[in-house]
Amino acid sequence: MSFEEQAASLDRDAIVDLLVSQQKLTKSVNDLAARNEELSRQLDWFKRQLFGTKSERRIIDADARQLALGESFLDDASAPEPSITVPEHRRRTGKKRTEADESGLRFDDSVPVEEIRIPHPDINEATEVVSEKITYRLAQRAGTYCIVKIVRPVVKSKETGVLSAPPAPPAVLGKSIADVSLLACMVIDKFVYHLPLYRQHQRMEAAGIRLARSTLTNLMHRTADLLSPIYHAQLDSILKSRVLTMDETPIRAGRKKRGELKTGYFWPVYGDKNEIAFPFSPTRAGGMVREVLGEYCGVFLSDGYKVYETYAASVNGVVHAQCWSHTRRQFLKAEGVEPELTKRALALIRRLYKEEGELSKKGLDGAKKLEKRAVTSMPVVNEFFEWLKTELTERVLLPSSPFTKAMRYALEREASLRVFLKYPDVPIDTNHIEREIRPIALGRKNWLFCWTEVGAQGVGIFQSLLATCRVQGVDPYTYLVDVLQRVDEHPAAQVATLTPRLWKEHFAADPLRSHIDRVVKNADS
Repeated sequence: MSFEEQAASLDRDAIVDLLVSQQKLTKSVNDLAARNEELSRQLDWFKRQLFGTKSERRIIDADARQLALGESFLDDASAPEPSITVPEHRRRTGKKRTEADESGLRFDDSVPVEEIRIPHPDINEATEVVSEKITYRLAQRAGTYCIVKIVRPVVKSKETGVLSAPPAPPAVLGKSIADVSLLACMVIDKFVYHLPLYRQHQRMEAAGIRLARSTLTNLMHRTADLLSPIYHAQLDSILKSRVLTMDETPIRAGRKKRGELKTGYFWPVYGDKNEIAFPFSPTRAGGMVREVLGEYCGVFLSDGYKVYETYAASVNGVVHAQCWSHTRRQFLKAEGVEPELTKRALALIRRLYKEEGELSKKGLDGAKKLEKRAVTSMPVVNEFFEWLKTELTERVLLPSSPFTKAMRYALEREASLRVFLKYPDVPIDTNHIEREIRPIALGRKNWLFCWTEVGAQGVGIFQSLLATCRVQGVDPYTYLVDVLQRVDEHPAAQVATLTPRLWKEHFAADPLRSHIDRVVKNADS
């Protein structure tokens, strides 16, 4: 019996009940379909996180694609053999080698070389040595630790019988057993090479050194206390920037209850002098932004987190700029639902990045950069937002669609996304600060957490100085060995000169060395 025949045999109330049930069933089916679509998108996202690439790079040329698993060149045997034209180019020369080398090993003059001479069995009065053949091999010792033995003669006066001895060289941490070279290497091993203290302790034991693990923790805390004034001076310098970038990243710090740690946050700030600081907060609340930045005045660049918008709107003199890279990521989420629309959005953003890349290559700044942006970048931005407004009004898209959410994300932030067109020193994204956050993320996978919030503050101090050393092109070991010896006697009013940026100008030419470094240098000379 058809639905019409069934309805004809029913009374009015039964027909109404049947229609209501039919509508409920249709609504339930639509809800299930929408839920299934949402779960499918989530599943695809999790698959990409587990098995896909984390890179945001995209292959533009469809012909230059990588073969899929199981695919072979034989599948396309009928296609003509591709050919390319290689332009004439000049090959760069590699680094100059210290000596002739048959093995191809490259190294500079700072690498110590130990020479082993192999005797020739046929050298006698009837032969002569005409040349030498040299082979290099890269070697490594099991441990690099050593003990500095400081010997001081004790002198007795024959006249008075008084004994005297020269004072021992001062230690960075008072009567500590640690040389400044050990402190610097411990910091670098943990925060540059992500080697936790317990692994460093195991390596010391393997090298024959017996030391309590708590001693290493104590040394790290005391070293962070020494460097704290330099960190605060660097943060003050960053807050004087005309353009400042801010972000946040989580860290496990502080015991919440047995078997569970609290989640704290670093709030890195990046200044326009290529300096970065990592203030720590136990929360992600918006009040931390005001606590770090205070009454900052200038251009404030961030991602789309709401607390940044609230801060910028509440402080006079702050111009809020937002990140195009985060906007692009919103459209990437919609690629599986609206591939054609997403392709158009990504193409426009790619054009914008291409124009900015050309400006960077030319090294333009100031008014010239602003004029060039008005000619090249502004038309792309205008086209992008006009297209989004047209699509939002003319195309029928569900409010829950990822592409609709991406469009609204961009349109709600249009004014902030256009700020870089008015200020030449403002970058179009926050990628520069995200690169410096990466060591924190790698550290979380190695040393995992901080037992206390005080320890997390120490991590922020170390990461601030080491990250700034990296962007300033300063060797972190040389820097730490110098400032750890210098900071205790340095005038407090001039502590800013010990930040990596100013240290490079004032002290890098003749840095203070550790005892072991001076011994090695004297031996080489």
